[in-house]
Amino acid sequence: MSFLALDFDNEDMIRRLRPWIETESPTFDAAALARMVDVVAFDCAAAGATIEVIPGRMGCGPSLRVKFPHPDFGKPGILVSGHLDTVHPIGTLAQNPWRREEGKIYGPGIQDMKAGNFVALEAMRRIMRAGLVTPLPVTLLLTPDEEIGTPATRGLIEQEALLNRYVVVPEPALKDQSCVIGRYAIARYNLETRGVPSHAGWALKDGRSAIATMARKIPLIEGMTSDDCTFSVGVIRGGTWVNCVSSSCFAEALSMAKTDEDLERGVAAMLGLSGSENDVEFIVTRGVTRPVWKPGQPQDIALYDRAKGIAAQLGFTLGHQPSGGGSDGNFTGALGIPTIDSTGVLGAGLHTLTEHIIEASLLERARFHAGLFLDLN
Repeated sequence: MSFLALDFDNEDMIRRLRPWIETESPTFDAAALARMVDVVAFDCAAAGATIEVIPGRMGCGPSLRVKFPHPDFGKPGILVSGHLDTVHPIGTLAQNPWRREEGKIYGPGIQDMKAGNFVALEAMRRIMRAGLVTPLPVTLLLTPDEEIGTPATRGLIEQEALLNRYVVVPEPALKDQSCVIGRYAIARYNLETRGVPSHAGWALKDGRSAIATMARKIPLIEGMTSDDCTFSVGVIRGGTWVNCVSSSCFAEALSMAKTDEDLERGVAAMLGLSGSENDVEFIVTRGVTRPVWKPGQPQDIALYDRAKGIAAQLGFTLGHQPSGGGSDGNFTGALGIPTIDSTGVLGAGLHTLTEHIIEASLLERARFHAGLFLDLN
């Protein structure tokens, strides 16, 4: 039986996807991630899989490991690596509610990447209901911290990947339907300024503002951007009282480079900014880092060629390109394990209040993953 003949039901898929989207799961809310894991675990168990909830660590929520029955259960197979966390805080659903409009489905986290995880699960669900057996065992590993650089689960992902032959990452497909083969290196930084407090009304000159110093540092940092390494500051917070000269300010920065060597030069430049000026201390510490997943590696291209053939049977052309955005594919690709990324659904607006998917891509991408699972050996 060809994967093209599998009996997918678009309306049923949409109905069962909805609870995934209406269960909000921001990275920094471990309890919300636990609720999300419960929703997904039930669907996985109902599909016939064995589930394992892995406790969270470092303040993050739990992970979910899903294994499907197979004659070679426990042997190397296919790992589907996805994340259940989103960048949207609780309450975003009120601003971007679940709705179907003009061939699009809206909701926080639907494109990045809940719908991608869902179609991978749906592919295995339909394969099992049809009585088919994939050539290799299939495992889903769904984690809670990708949006903050995967500080808690990187080791878990890497270990699971090393136990398998292939890795499929159903992050959102690119606009032209392409997948991703190769991702740039990314480093995060924690920034802190320590100023001198004073009363902002009657002793303003006695103080040294941590906020003002941080404000001056931001254009300096972003001005270091070059063709080899980019720098951006995306988070800033400081001060407690408006009538006090701020004694502390915190920020987070990110740099991206196409090679590990360029990234390390960027890291050295960032760390070199630490020091004191006008009685205000500026402290830069390195955060989590994603290594380069080098584009064009033979093992990845061979996997892509298999996927391209499956896409052709579905009537679309699957291109590939490297991406500047990081994912957990950075880790598995850097390990040399054949990896294909951005196999998920089509859409737009990820990380915004207009996040949505193209409804027709649910069926297309579910069939695409079924084809992958039935083809790879």
